[in-house]
Amino acid sequence: MKYYAYIAIERKEAILDPQGKAVEHALSSLGFREIENTRIGKLVRLAITASSPEAARAIAESASEKLLANPIMETYSVLEISDEPVLHAAEWEING
Repeated sequence: MKYYAYIAIERKEAILDPQGKAVEHALSSLGFREIENTRIGKLVRLAITASSPEAARAIAESASEKLLANPIMETYSVLEISDEPVLHAAEWEING
Protein backbone atom coordinates (compact mmCIF):
# COMPACT_ATOMS: atom_id res chain seq x y z
CA MET A 1 0.00 0.00 0.00
CA LYS A 2 1.15 3.57 -0.62
CA TYR A 3 1.55 5.95 2.30
CA TYR A 4 2.53 9.59 2.40
CA ALA A 5 5.04 10.67 5.02
CA TYR A 6 5.42 14.31 6.01
CA ILE A 7 8.74 15.22 7.63
CA ALA A 8 9.65 18.58 9.16
CA ILE A 9 13.34 19.46 9.17
CA GLU A 10 14.79 22.50 10.91
CA ARG A 11 18.09 23.77 12.24
CA LYS A 12 18.98 22.91 15.81
CA GLU A 13 18.34 25.69 18.32
CA ALA A 14 22.09 26.23 18.83
CA ILE A 15 22.63 26.84 15.10
CA LEU A 16 22.13 30.37 13.79
CA ASP A 17 19.18 30.69 11.38
CA PRO A 18 19.78 33.86 9.33
CA GLN A 19 16.70 33.29 7.18
CA GLY A 20 14.55 32.98 10.30
CA LYS A 21 16.06 36.19 11.71
CA ALA A 22 15.35 38.06 8.45
CA VAL A 23 11.72 36.88 8.44
CA GLU A 24 11.32 37.76 12.11
CA HIS A 25 12.68 41.27 11.46
CA ALA A 26 10.32 41.73 8.49
CA LEU A 27 7.35 40.51 10.53
CA SER A 28 8.25 42.93 13.32
CA SER A 29 8.40 45.82 10.86
CA LEU A 30 4.90 44.84 9.71
CA GLY A 31 3.64 45.13 13.28
CA PHE A 32 3.91 41.50 14.42
CA ARG A 33 6.03 42.32 17.48
CA GLU A 34 4.65 39.38 19.48
CA ILE A 35 6.44 36.87 17.19
CA GLU A 36 9.89 35.74 18.28
CA ASN A 37 12.43 32.93 17.78
CA THR A 38 11.40 32.44 14.14
CA ARG A 39 12.98 29.38 12.51
CA ILE A 40 12.77 28.46 8.84
CA GLY A 41 12.86 24.81 7.88
CA LYS A 42 11.79 22.34 5.23
CA LEU A 43 8.74 20.16 4.82
CA VAL A 44 9.37 16.94 2.89
CA ARG A 45 6.65 14.67 1.55
CA LEU A 46 7.58 11.11 0.62
CA ALA A 47 5.32 8.59 -1.13
CA ILE A 48 6.28 5.24 0.40
CA THR A 49 5.14 1.75 -0.55
CA ALA A 50 4.94 -0.24 2.68
CA SER A 51 2.89 -2.96 4.36
CA SER A 52 1.61 -0.73 7.17
CA PRO A 53 1.73 2.84 8.49
CA GLU A 54 4.30 1.70 11.07
CA ALA A 55 6.54 0.30 8.32
CA ALA A 56 6.17 3.54 6.33
CA ARG A 57 7.13 5.54 9.45
CA ALA A 58 10.24 3.38 9.93
CA ILE A 59 11.26 3.98 6.30
CA ALA A 60 10.68 7.75 6.67
CA GLU A 61 12.73 7.80 9.90
CA SER A 62 15.57 5.90 8.23
CA ALA A 63 15.55 8.17 5.15
CA SER A 64 15.62 11.21 7.41
CA GLU A 65 18.55 9.90 9.44
CA LYS A 66 20.58 8.77 6.41
CA LEU A 67 19.95 11.60 3.94
CA LEU A 68 17.23 14.18 4.49
CA ALA A 69 18.48 15.79 7.72
CA ASN A 70 22.06 16.68 8.60
CA PRO A 71 22.35 15.36 12.18
CA ILE A 72 25.08 17.87 13.04
CA MET A 73 22.94 20.92 12.22
CA GLU A 74 19.33 19.78 11.93
CA THR A 75 16.54 17.95 13.71
CA TYR A 76 13.63 16.18 12.07
CA SER A 77 10.17 14.99 13.03
CA VAL A 78 7.90 12.66 11.11
CA LEU A 79 4.70 14.68 11.46
CA GLU A 80 2.21 12.39 9.80
CA ILE A 81 1.80 9.16 7.88
CA SER A 82 -1.39 9.01 5.82
CA ASP A 83 -2.82 6.87 3.05
CA GLU A 84 -3.77 9.96 1.01
CA PRO A 85 -1.83 13.15 0.32
CA VAL A 86 -2.52 15.99 2.72
CA LEU A 87 -3.35 18.98 0.56
CA HIS A 88 -3.34 21.74 3.13
CA ALA A 89 -1.23 22.07 6.25
CA ALA A 90 -4.32 23.44 8.01
CA GLU A 91 -5.81 19.92 7.84
CA TRP A 92 -3.02 18.48 9.99
CA GLU A 93 -3.39 17.72 13.62
CA ILE A 94 0.06 18.08 15.11
CA ASN A 95 0.25 17.05 18.74
CA GLY A 96 3.31 18.06 20.67
